[in-house]
Amino acid sequence: MSIDRIVLAFAGSVILISLLLSQLHSIYWLWLTAFVGANLLQASFTGFCPLAKVLKMLGVKPGQAFD
Repeated sequence: MSIDRIVLAFAGSVILISLLLSQLHSIYWLWLTAFVGANLLQASFTGFCPLAKVLKMLGVKPGQAFD
């Protein structure tokens, strides 16, 4: 898998998990959903994604979005 696919899969997983936790435990888990959404939005404008940088350092194959 490329960095792009891993980042998207990770973001989607965190969003779904935080939505589940907000229903089971506390509504404050929705702040995690908001954080992930804000990070995705800023990455679309700046091209900077912390997870992509870490994955690149670990030697994961780059994709089209994150160099």
